[in-house]
Amino acid sequence: MPTATDFEQLLRGASLRVTRPRVAVLSVVHDHPHADTDSIIGLVRGELGDVSHQAVYDVLRALTASGLVRRIQPMGSVARYETRVADNHHHVVCRSCGAIADVDCAVGEAPCLAASDDNGFVIDEAEIIYWGLCPGCSAVSS
Repeated sequence: MPTATDFEQLLRGASLRVTRPRVAVLSVVHDHPHADTDSIIGLVRGELGDVSHQAVYDVLRALTASGLVRRIQPMGSVARYETRVADNHHHVVCRSCGAIADVDCAVGEAPCLAASDDNGFVIDEAEIIYWGLCPGCSAVSS
């Protein structure tokens, strides 16, 4: 479990100034993968007290731009954030309740990066989203 000091080192390593809101947002996103912005704001406010929506949006933008946080936005969903950024994993989303879980690439090293036709693009990431029903929702519908 990373500590505030670990998050401070991550921020410094990404050439970002260490601030209480940045440490708090990074900690919240780490502890609550796939959280949306409103959830992150609520959790950060619970830790720091009063912090503006704009401050959290600015921190999320800086953390995403620096590569410390990954932003995903499944179709029909608000943006979600996670700190699992060191690999090219994918996601599975429940069509009923919207739950999101990580899914490792199927085989070896990022096999999805080999597109059948790259159209001249230099591909560096693939975003795959699997859709279905989570265990809880599939049990209810059975």
